[in-house]
Amino acid sequence: MPTQRCYYEVLGVERSASEGDIATAYRKLAIKYHPDKNPGDEEAIERFKECSEAFEVLHDSQKRARYDQYGHAGVNGAGGGGGHFHDVGDIFSAFGDIFGDIFGGGGGGRRARAGRDVRCDVTLTLHEAAEGCTKEVEFQRHENCDDCNGTGATAGSAREVCSYCGGHGRVIQSAGIVRVQTTCPACGGEGSKVKDPCRTCRGKGQRLRTVAIEVKIPAGVDDGMRVRITGEGEPSPNGGPPGDCYCFISVLSHPLFERQGPHLICRVPITYPQAALGCTLEVPTLAGRGEVKVPAGTQSGEVFRMSGRGMPDPRSHSVGDLLVQVSIEVPTKLSKDEDKLLRELAELEHTNVAPQRKSFFKQLTDYFTANDSDGEEA
Repeated sequence: MPTQRCYYEVLGVERSASEGDIATAYRKLAIKYHPDKNPGDEEAIERFKECSEAFEVLHDSQKRARYDQYGHAGVNGAGGGGGHFHDVGDIFSAFGDIFGDIFGGGGGGRRARAGRDVRCDVTLTLHEAAEGCTKEVEFQRHENCDDCNGTGATAGSAREVCSYCGGHGRVIQSAGIVRVQTTCPACGGEGSKVKDPCRTCRGKGQRLRTVAIEVKIPAGVDDGMRVRITGEGEPSPNGGPPGDCYCFISVLSHPLFERQGPHLICRVPITYPQAALGCTLEVPTLAGRGEVKVPAGTQSGEVFRMSGRGMPDPRSHSVGDLLVQVSIEVPTKLSKDEDKLLRELAELEHTNVAPQRKSFFKQLTDYFTANDSDGEEA
């Protein structure tokens, strides 16, 4: 009896390898030594069997534990599970699903798959996004044809079982020991064919229609988020569940508030006296009027936080803050009294300000006179 190699050595993995590493190593070796790639090569077939036996033990946690403790003696023999593949067909039967359709795994029947998802769009104001609302949305989806009830066949007739695949939707083609499972070319995987197609839907069984439904928008949604409407997508083509409708959110910009996640920013101009002396500032909030106390000596750009006056978070149900940023506004026009008071203030602060009645031409004459004097001295 030939000596059995270490299963870890056969697959080229460490003893600490994960299940995923073992499966990946087996796939690579099985494809490398696949009999279809090595026709007539008995050594390749033996290596194919050897790596399959190693995988059969190491991918099973209980067998792997016995092998790690007792070696081949722990998995060989009755009930051990190791080295039992008599031919390549046994390997295909045991592990065909790990390769998908290459070895014909996964069964011959059709899997009921869900219908396709569809999309709709909804536009909200900032207040609607903050409070949550119910909106009616329209979108298009395919629905079963009323004339043929989704069969695709003319009334009075029915779909016929595909004679090529026997209704399975898939066929297995054999070439020696290799079996390949593919979609049935005759029915396209449906398992049945329409002999007399419905004229309304042309045998497709579905028609495109416009649907209007109401969607509940949770409070706090942000621009670019989406809300799933379960089961409002297209119907399954073979008896599975319908798809979903995803409603994509667009939130309009607001003239007063800028959003940053759950927080809102409101930029408010204040006057120099308000900043210097302090004041109580009336500011807008989503709920109406609000007040912020501005302390004396406030600088332009300072931010005051109003806790809990921002946007709700649809995931954590917490509420953000309203951030009030003040900026000192410089007037472009002054009344005579304002001009007089500001000049008196400037004198108190010993601040050099522009002369009050000095015209542009007078300033220009002074400028040239000063330059001429400098030139004569030089």
